[in-house]
Amino acid sequence: MAYDEHLARRIRESTAPHGAAVEKPMFGGLGFLLDGHLAVCAGHAGDLLVRVAAADLDDLLVDGAVEPMTMAGRRSRTWARVAASAVEDDDVLDRWVARGVASARAQPLER
Repeated sequence: MAYDEHLARRIRESTAPHGAAVEKPMFGGLGFLLDGHLAVCAGHAGDLLVRVAAADLDDLLVDGAVEPMTMAGRRSRTWARVAASAVEDDDVLDRWVARGVASARAQPLER
């Protein structure tokens, strides 16, 4: 599995204030789970996958740096791919991570 290790380190720092994240290989990158739900994922080219509320996805696509995640030709309704160039700034990355954490925590707790 290949993922951007620099981005993964930055995500670790960004998720730390939200609690302990569990790291797992996901979507061809390294996923960060909080409370049992995947919040964000470091991609292989420095891109970031972020869990979002389905109702918010279309509004996020206004910026050309954000697109819906596509896997096996299917467009996700709850995952956005954010270009590496859009998360170079730590404050911007922190906002995306916080969005992913909030979306993950909005999911029902696993039992």
